[in-house]
Amino acid sequence: MSPPVPSSIHKDPKRANNWKSLSVEQLTDQDVQAMPDSEYMNEVQLAFFRRKLSLLKADMLANAGETTEHLREDTVVVPDPADRATIEEEHALELRTRDRERKLLKKIGQAIARIDSGEYGYCDETGEPIGVGRLMARPTANLSLEAQQRRELKQKMFGD
Repeated sequence: MSPPVPSSIHKDPKRANNWKSLSVEQLTDQDVQAMPDSEYMNEVQLAFFRRKLSLLKADMLANAGETTEHLREDTVVVPDPADRATIEEEHALELRTRDRERKLLKKIGQAIARIDSGEYGYCDETGEPIGVGRLMARPTANLSLEAQQRRELKQKMFGD
């Protein structure tokens, strides 16, 4: 694997060594971003991203349970067609949101599997580091920014 490209993220020098003294639960995004580039995807960063992904997964699963309850509560028969249409549209929107979350849950599982295999943080196409900043914004990313842009351009030009 190639060494990580120096990050363009503004790093707070005061936080540069926090990762050595704080537990993974105490680390913030800024602490991880301030880590030296030479420590890219070390055990601390991998544990941080595993925790971040696990919390995201738990939050989505909790939301799914709330959706089920919400849909059960709203099964009351409403005589007014406009009100009924509004309720059905809200349900459809909520179900679309949950479908997106279901797909994201699959990506979260894949990201955790990449952490386990030691491939997390590196582009699937080029093998280059994805970068801490991109992973903070999208912890399930499996392509570097450049590879993702190339893929999107191809999809735009050739329609998938």
